[in-house]
Order: sequence, then structure tokens, then C-alpha cells
Amino acid sequence: MSKPAKSALKDDIRSLSGAERAAVIMLSLGEDHSQRIWEMMDEEEIKEVSQVMSNLGSVSATLIEKLLVDFVSQMSGTGSLMGSYESTERLLAGILPGEKVSTIMEEIRGPAGRTMWDKLANVNETVLANYLKNEYPQTVSVVLSKIKPEHAARVLGALPEEFALEVVQRMLRMESVQKDILDKVEQTLRVEFMSNLARTAKRDAHEQMAEIFNNFDRQTESRFITALEERSRDSAERIKALMFTFEDLSKLDPGSIQTLLRNVEKDKLGLALKGATDGLRDVFFSNMSERAGKILRDDMEAMGPVRLKDVDEAQMRMVNVAKDLANKGEIMIAGGSGEDELVY
Repeated sequence: MSKPAKSALKDDIRSLSGAERAAVIMLSLGEDHSQRIWEMMDEEEIKEVSQVMSNLGSVSATLIEKLLVDFVSQMSGTGSLMGSYESTERLLAGILPGEKVSTIMEEIRGPAGRTMWDKLANVNETVLANYLKNEYPQTVSVVLSKIKPEHAARVLGALPEEFALEVVQRMLRMESVQKDILDKVEQTLRVEFMSNLARTAKRDAHEQMAEIFNNFDRQTESRFITALEERSRDSAERIKALMFTFEDLSKLDPGSIQTLLRNVEKDKLGLALKGATDGLRDVFFSNMSERAGKILRDDMEAMGPVRLKDVDEAQMRMVNVAKDLANKGEIMIAGGSGEDELVY
């Protein structure tokens, strides 16, 4: 008769590591009951617990009983539990580096979904398109190939037409994507897009929508504002009040106008002013020397007819430069009331 296998673990549960405790409990639960817990672990956790589990040897019934009793007593000893964002962050802060905790919590704040591609399915197509339009067409084609066709269609429709067509062509020519490339795209989305989206998730919805409207071309902006006014005039008025448009540059003080002029490319300035009102043109010309103003007027006249799309892009560029300068504290942007500084 063979001797019973010697237990690889002592019967003192205080000597067990966290991984050993987890391994014993998972074995005790059995395949059916432990399956959902395995599914909640990431790859590294599965590897660690599996490694320990494979080296446990024989575990005595006494040890299993002590471990389960200790687990239940700890749970019941805390009374009722309150799971919240704050309590989760505090718990993670005790076991993970600060940077890792921030990444995890920011992703939790973001749209729901187990994988990055699930999460993208819950991101508004306009928000996603506004991010993707600044990426390489090849990158965008990879992203759109991984999300649902109906969502991809809406995102494509929200992208600039020429850019969208380039993406379509890349998708048609695209073969199977290598895993390392896919992982890199996924990591970029997680770090650059989802984390930023999570940080702005608690902002006022009208403020967020105003920024989206700021990125529309003139015709699209007018179309959406008009349609929104018919459905909810209050919301439309709030969005318009929060938007900072090209025409709002007329509210800048002379010092801010001159700072902006030094930071805007001359060709973009001329193109933007081609579509400006006479009043706004006068604001800029009055802050230039006579010689600089004459050169700019001559350049604008030499341009001849220009596309409205190009004018819109140049004006949007000037608005974005103004916002960047305001963020750096180099200029002040007046709010709608004219009383307070508006910080972006």
C-alpha cells in the first residue's frame, strides 16, 4: 500500500502567499464554479496562479477548511461592502505603481467594454472620427476593420471625404494585420484616446458638444445648429454660447491679437481673412504696420477665388492657435459676457 502524498504546504495559513491562497481556493471551487473567476483575470494573473497551482502537491483538508473559514470571516468582519470608484482606486494604490493605477482607473472611467474594440463600439462616431482624422489612413483602416460595420460606416461618414476615401482604399488592399501592429494600435488607442476620453467623461455635455461643433466646417455647423434649434432651442443656445469661433477673435485685446499674428503662418492668415467679415478684417489690419497690412492685402487679392473648405480649415487653425496660446497664458480670450477670462 502506497503512502499518502505529503502536503507541499504547511497547515498554517499565515505562511501562504497570496498566489498560494488563490490557487487553493480556485481548486476548492472546482471547474464549474471557478470558471467565471478565471475569466476575470488577466493573462499575467492566470500564469502566476496556474504556476503555483501546478506545484501545490497534496493539500490537506485541514488547510482548505482553515483557508475558507479565514476568507469568510474576513469578508463578514467588514460588514456590508461599498464598491465605488474611490474605494477601488485606494485598493489598487496599495498594490500597484501609481502610473499603473492611473491607467487602469482612467480606462474604467471610459466607455464600457471588455476589450479595446468593445469600448470603441460605445464611443460616439463624431468623437472617434475627430480623433482618427489626425492619424495615418493605414492606422484608421486597421481600427475600422476591427469595429462593427455599422459603426465603421458612421465613422467614415463623419471623416473628411478625401481622407475617408483614402481609408476605404487602404481597407480594400489590406491583408491580415500582424499581431504586433495590432497590439501597437491598440496600445496607442488606450494611452492617447481612451485615457483622454475618460478624463473628460464628467465634463458638462454641452461643453463637450461645443468643442465637437468647433471642429465642424461652416456648413456642417450651421446644419446641426439649425436642426438642434428646432428640437431644443435651449441646448442650441448653450452650445453656441460655449463655442469659441473664428468671429470671436474680434474680442481679443490688441496685445493678444498681435501675439496671435506672430504665431500664425502668413499664408493661413490671408486665407482665413478671405472669408472674414469686414469688421474682423479691420481688427487684424489695425494691429499691423501699414507695410505689413498692404503686403497681406496684396497677397489676398493675388489668391483669387478660394475654396470654402480651405478657408474653414485656415480659420479653424487660427482658432486652435489662439486656444493653445490661451492655455500657455500668453493671451486672454474673453468670455461671452465680456467680464471674465475664459480658460480652455
